[in-house]
Amino acid sequence: MKHSKNKRAIIVLGPPGSGKGTQAELLAEKFNLFHLETSEIIERKLVGIQEDDSVVVKGEKYFLIEEKRKRESGKLMSGPLIGFWMTEKIKELAKEEKGITTSGSPRTLDEAKDIIPALKKLYGVKNIKIIWLNLDAKDVIWRNSHRKTCELMRHPILYTKETEKLTKCPFDGSWLLTRKDDTPEAIKVRLERYKDETLPVIYYLKKEGLRIKNIDGFPQPAVVFKNILKALK
Repeated sequence: MKHSKNKRAIIVLGPPGSGKGTQAELLAEKFNLFHLETSEIIERKLVGIQEDDSVVVKGEKYFLIEEKRKRESGKLMSGPLIGFWMTEKIKELAKEEKGITTSGSPRTLDEAKDIIPALKKLYGVKNIKIIWLNLDAKDVIWRNSHRKTCELMRHPILYTKETEKLTKCPFDGSWLLTRKDDTPEAIKVRLERYKDETLPVIYYLKKEGLRIKNIDGFPQPAVVFKNILKALK
């Protein structure tokens, strides 16, 4: 199998609010990669959906309105559906000979069993790097309940005394929004789902021969990024 000329795929995983999106953006800029962001793909797929809209994956029908309700309540959407959407995009990017970085995907074993074989086939095992960001549960809840994302380019804004009262993104001027699934109650549900459904992914990745670099996700983003770059050498 001929691999993409830009033979690099960096997967950034971790609990909600661990900084996956920020680090993937930094990696994309550093190495000229396409940031394949799961939440962005999901949001685009769910825009303007109707009650009966559905997608069939491997013979199973998934109603998009039900998937949207799952997401807004803090539950994970169906893995096969997300895996299907992500794999579609991965194939498209590989055809365009683009390197990629993902943030938060694969979230479940179902996703992993779609995404990882596609990456191995299109990019090669040696060109796939896994970064696992670690963050305590109490820090996850605090970060998520305080974070905001800009409406236009989806820049995540780190909560500090300086940014506390910001209403517009300092990068593009669009409004700063709070996600519907960033309430403390929804975050706790997401954490439980993370433990039950995402943590097992790490064993699957190891079984597939992929090396995983564990990085402390608590420090400031610049420090975390520096540590990631060291781990990738």
